[in-house]
Amino acid sequence: MLLVLCVDLDDDLGRKAGVETPVVGRAAVERAAVALATADPEDSDANVLFEGLHLHDAIDDETVAVAAVAGREGGDVAANRRVGAEVDEVLAGLSTGEEVRVIVVTDGAQDESVIPVVRSRVPIDGVRRVVVRQAQDLESIYYTMKQVLDDPETRGTVLVPLGILLLIYPLVTVADTLDLPGAAVVGSVSAFLGLYVLSRGLGLERALDDLAGRVRTGLYAGRAMLITSVVASALVVVGVVGGLETLDAVAARRGASPNAVETLAALAFGSVEWLAAAGVTSSLGRITDTYLSGRFRWRYLNAPVYVLAIALALHAVSAFLLDRASLSYMAGVLTAGTILGLASTLAFAVVEARRSRGLDPT
Repeated sequence: MLLVLCVDLDDDLGRKAGVETPVVGRAAVERAAVALATADPEDSDANVLFEGLHLHDAIDDETVAVAAVAGREGGDVAANRRVGAEVDEVLAGLSTGEEVRVIVVTDGAQDESVIPVVRSRVPIDGVRRVVVRQAQDLESIYYTMKQVLDDPETRGTVLVPLGILLLIYPLVTVADTLDLPGAAVVGSVSAFLGLYVLSRGLGLERALDDLAGRVRTGLYAGRAMLITSVVASALVVVGVVGGLETLDAVAARRGASPNAVETLAALAFGSVEWLAAAGVTSSLGRITDTYLSGRFRWRYLNAPVYVLAIALALHAVSAFLLDRASLSYMAGVLTAGTILGLASTLAFAVVEARRSRGLDPT
């Protein structure tokens, strides 16, 4: 069965003609169309109703029904929800066991925003847009611009740079009045505009929004990871400074610029203990959050142990390369770090396996 569905998103039928919707049946739709055309001959929704009647009469190879549904004045989300409710009412009133398909008839781009609402309830065979011929292009352009300006993302992308460009001249005028260099103002505005366009192009605003959302969620949820991340970041900064100081000390002791291997060794030797502390702090915060959320696994405790093992290895190798440790010391520390990591992996795996068997009802 085919249903010709006429959509009046802003409820001109009710507001102008006093017709209650939904309207079902050819005779009822015809009376509604005449009433609306009489009340407002220039309303394009009257054309929608007459087009629905035309399609109803033109299709003769299957059972056809025609109905009209309406939304609310303003064409917002509430209007779409009312259209959905009236479509449900129309479908429930069709006394047929056949599969119902729909041809949607609208008067332009605005009313076609209900197509996803209709499609979620019944298959759509086609969409028929009916507007006054001389106004079709104008209406399409108008509603396209309206939708673009209603979209927050598009509005920010288009209007913000345009607004900044329009502010250049008044800012330069104000700068001249205050005896400030106009070139500096133009350069500052241009730099700000360039950074804004670059951030939009690279999608950095989404990353910043996501970061702000995670921070806000962490504050309200009481996540330990938020605090430990801040502490770990501070420790990383301290580690970088310590590495640079060690590099300067090595260069001063040798009286020459160190080679690439010595540079890496000095940076690692001076920063490894702080970076290890940052890694342990961060991993403990994540482990705490997983425990509080009920997702804790014993193998998660391997993380801080692995960090310590890697730190020991880096410290021993960098100390040997800087002639601050012997070969036997490096070999011993590497062996100890490897054994520590393997022992941690095996121990927590055994504990987790035994707890799993203990919780298994079989």
